[in-house]
Amino acid sequence: MTLVDDPIHSERTRDALTAAHLYYMQDLTMDAIAQELHTSRSSISRLLSHARASGLVDIQIRSPLDAPSLLEKEIQNRFQVSAHVVPVPDGASDVDRLERVGLSVARILGQYFDSNMTMGIAWGSTMSAISRYVTPKQTHNSQIVQLNGAGNMRTTGIAYASEILRRFGDAYGAHVQQFPVPAFFDDPATKQALWRERSVSRLLEIQGRMDVALFGLGSPFSEVPSHVYAGGYLEPADYDSLSRSGVVGDVATVFFRADGQADGIPLNDRSSGPEFSVLRRTPRRICVVSGSSKVKSLRGALAAELITDLYLDEGTARGLLSAD
Repeated sequence: MTLVDDPIHSERTRDALTAAHLYYMQDLTMDAIAQELHTSRSSISRLLSHARASGLVDIQIRSPLDAPSLLEKEIQNRFQVSAHVVPVPDGASDVDRLERVGLSVARILGQYFDSNMTMGIAWGSTMSAISRYVTPKQTHNSQIVQLNGAGNMRTTGIAYASEILRRFGDAYGAHVQQFPVPAFFDDPATKQALWRERSVSRLLEIQGRMDVALFGLGSPFSEVPSHVYAGGYLEPADYDSLSRSGVVGDVATVFFRADGQADGIPLNDRSSGPEFSVLRRTPRRICVVSGSSKVKSLRGALAAELITDLYLDEGTARGLLSAD
């Protein structure tokens, strides 16, 4: 447990900090703190909740001897990634799994991101879930960059993607670099021409020197439809093309097959997402997955060597290890 400074020196923040010190550092009960601060026990409970939610208190749970679980060890040994399995009941729906995994990642994400760093984020259902719960951490000279465009024939996508990015930017005090281009171009030549524009190439350069990339996996098989499959981004002809190409999923609207290969998939020529070579150059690549219906996509992403740190629920972890 670590106490960090809050930039807003409000009376509530000061009271929350005092309550947190007494509760976490001095082991006083809430009743004792209430008596010391001349308030009620319920008020102390609310102050402690505020301290956790605002980032004044950072609670870390470590397994015995800091050892990974058996599931985590097996995933690490088999796939050479750092695995983190989030406890979720077997009977939970994919919607509940997404929320619980997203919340768990949001609470610890700050350990990967600090001042003078750049984090790339791919919009989508998983990133939206994480963004709602990110624990604040003040940084300086840091930035959040959007990894792929969000526009289509129905919407510019700006409202959806920018809200996700804004939450991360606000949480970390980071500058947000939006990527206002379509998710998919009509013509690959149009994409290549726009990529030569200085305003766009500047963003591509920022993506090329990211310290952290945070992404979920798109999947046509998921109970919780990936936004790219449910948001009007693909036409019937696109689905036919993906099926013929043997696609099992995507990262930032760049599609791949079960063996991790992305070459020769026509839709990738029109995608605004970063090439996998760009992602692989990023030192820390955090993939967040929930729901056993995404196991095929996850195995493909692992085969593509896109992941350094994997966060997933127990059911998905078991499905990953038992899949052929």
